Amino acid sequence: MIPGERSNRLDRPVDQQIDHVLGPEDAEITLVEYGSYGCPNCRAVNNVIAGLRDQFGDRLRYVFRHRPLVDSDIARRAAELTERTTDNEQFWTMHVALMSRSNPLTENDLQVVASSLETPNESGIPDTNDADIRARVDSDINSAEASGVLVTPTFFIDDRRYEGPWDQHALSDAMLHMPGQRSRLATLDFLRWGPSAGLLLLLATILAVILTNSSLGSAFTELWQQPLGFTLGNLSFGMSIHHWINDGLLTFFFLVVGLEIKREFTVGHLTNHRTAALPIAAALGGMVVPALLYALLIPDGPWASGWGIPMATDTAFAIAVIAVLGSRVPVELRVFLTAAAVVDDIGAILVIAIFYSSDLQITYLISVAAATGVLALLNRAHVYRLSPYVFVGVLLWVFIYAAGVHATLAGVILAIFIPTRPPPNLKALVAQANAILAADMRYGGDVLRDGPSLPALNAIDTVHNRLESPAARLLRQVGTRSSYVVLPLFALANAGVVISMDVVGTHSSLMLAIVASLVIGKPIGMIAAVTLAVRTGIASKPGTYSWRQLIGATALAGIGFTMSIFFAGEAFESEMDLAAAKIAIFAASVIAACIGAALLWRDSTKTKDH
Repeated sequence: MIPGERSNRLDRPVDQQIDHVLGPEDAEITLVEYGSYGCPNCRAVNNVIAGLRDQFGDRLRYVFRHRPLVDSDIARRAAELTERTTDNEQFWTMHVALMSRSNPLTENDLQVVASSLETPNESGIPDTNDADIRARVDSDINSAEASGVLVTPTFFIDDRRYEGPWDQHALSDAMLHMPGQRSRLATLDFLRWGPSAGLLLLLATILAVILTNSSLGSAFTELWQQPLGFTLGNLSFGMSIHHWINDGLLTFFFLVVGLEIKREFTVGHLTNHRTAALPIAAALGGMVVPALLYALLIPDGPWASGWGIPMATDTAFAIAVIAVLGSRVPVELRVFLTAAAVVDDIGAILVIAIFYSSDLQITYLISVAAATGVLALLNRAHVYRLSPYVFVGVLLWVFIYAAGVHATLAGVILAIFIPTRPPPNLKALVAQANAILAADMRYGGDVLRDGPSLPALNAIDTVHNRLESPAARLLRQVGTRSSYVVLPLFALANAGVVISMDVVGTHSSLMLAIVASLVIGKPIGMIAAVTLAVRTGIASKPGTYSWRQLIGATALAGIGFTMSIFFAGEAFESEMDLAAAKIAIFAASVIAACIGAALLWRDSTKTKDH
């Protein structure tokens, strides 16, 4: 849920006086490689680099920086050996020689290459204990670490880490900055920016409010009510675009939410029972207390059904605020808040399914139970292909919708039964992949001309599929679409509200109840539940964050936003009631975000000063 980020930019610019450079200083393309002379991969791509230099000529400036294999003494000494050269030409001569020697590199290789230097010692290998030489190699190693280098070789094209295949055609496309490559990089930059999902959601909300209050307001509102469906013979099915988004697309969001919390509880930060109990307790307290506070403020009447509005947390916005705060929020606190928000959202959809459903159809409820049983059998039988789960999941959605229960519940149920798998034996899989390709290479020309054979590709596919579980694969494929497509569309379709002081005047008690429940009830409920869980020994609080920081995080949980709007749409039929609820939710979310951010910022500053 909180991915580890590493830099994808070169930490320091190329310096012609320090770096080892081939090509003119004013070349239009700069390719930097972090490599090791003891690395078989670097040797394999050495011919690729030569091909690129032939292809681009003076348009390319190639730079080599040392990143010796970890725990490889001979790789380190080879790097230091090249630093004993007296000029750039001699360095590149030795570089090519070392990259062309036996695989793996041997002591004899070092002696043969060292003989080209003028001042070898008695052993035939120049003394590499010189502090300046060690410092030069260490400087490159530190640069590699700061630049986010994890493997060798790692390439940087014009100061940006290249993450594509290591073949000449792919590298060439990236170096030429083809339009497809540029759009892909721009998209990746945006997706990797922490607040991006929350920002996109905010922009969609602002756009919806602006359009609703403009001369296009009627047309914009009517757009979402347009029918959309299909007819197949005598069978037909249709809903408004608004319902397709709320009942259909939002199912993907709850599928992702279910998969995320499943991952954290199985292989993530919450595998320890006492650690996992902390966000679960917080989520339960953050659901019960706000609902009770709302019910206390509005015990009866047409607005009494809105008690579910303050129960949920907008995960995307909470994560966005955390991302803006950066290192001021400890990783463990990020995990806590994100997990609590996810559990909140799952609890919210269960509440909607149980308390906000009406006119239940028993026949279809039986069908729901049958489809759920089929999913359980697939999981029990260790079926790891996703297609059967997707097929049954679609049927499950149809049955839940027809039963009169909110159809988004299908996403949570499906997430429960999509299987996980134990971590793979990576060494065995790599050996298998190498054996498959080595066997295919015996055909020589055909493989080099047309690529691997179909049997080899199928075998490689099976290896690739074992690298991650079906649940992890689906989360990787659907997770981004949920944050950057589903939620913004939901905000566009649901966040539009006509700003009117008349609504404030007639619905002030409703708005006060929503704001108080989210801003006050939410953090109080979460802190009370966490305190009780820790005091009774059910849960343990990490020592990496203070109780004051925890209070700041629980304040952020009061950002109800999209999920609270979702609840409001289920609770109120009156347009005026819904408009008042939306305005109150917007206000409460802004207040909660400001309070939480201020508390976390202030506490982190005090901690640093201390």
